[in-house]
Amino acid sequence: MPAKKTEGKPMNKPAEKPVNKAAEKPAEKNNVSASKAGSNAIVKVGDKVKIDYTGSFEDGVVFDSSEKHGKPLEFEVGKGMLIPGFEKAVVGMKKGDEKIIHLEACDAYGDYNPQLLKKVPREQLPKDQEPKAGMILAINLPNGMQFPAVIHAVDEKEVTLDLNHPLAGKRLNFSIKVVDINA
Repeated sequence: MPAKKTEGKPMNKPAEKPVNKAAEKPAEKNNVSASKAGSNAIVKVGDKVKIDYTGSFEDGVVFDSSEKHGKPLEFEVGKGMLIPGFEKAVVGMKKGDEKIIHLEACDAYGDYNPQLLKKVPREQLPKDQEPKAGMILAINLPNGMQFPAVIHAVDEKEVTLDLNHPLAGKRLNFSIKVVDINA
């Protein structure tokens, strides 16, 4: 699910706009490449929406979808609970509208930040499993939430954790469809 990024830069790019399917052009980065008309209600900030989506990388490999979760993604537009580019893309759409968006890293999970590589003494890690590069650990935050960290490197005394979101630094594509709008 396109959850909100934890680090990133302010956005200065315009929101995506639906394009007439008959006039469909090749997709450009951070632009829309398809749309279908639906009902009269238009998504605006504050609306609660249900969205069917499929997220993929530039090579077409799917990394997430509402189908995988068995239900549409539900959220309140403007609450900042999702990545900025995804949330902005649904504003102005109607029920039944579909479009494809292409997001740069700064509009998704942020750019990769090498300062988020942190060294931790091995004794602070769980003792039940030998740490190996590539393993994912769940870090407990003070608010009770968990945050994934990837083990980047391991030596005798320390483990280097990568605290970047696993999708940080990646351009992402989303096919989205507005299933329902509750103003």
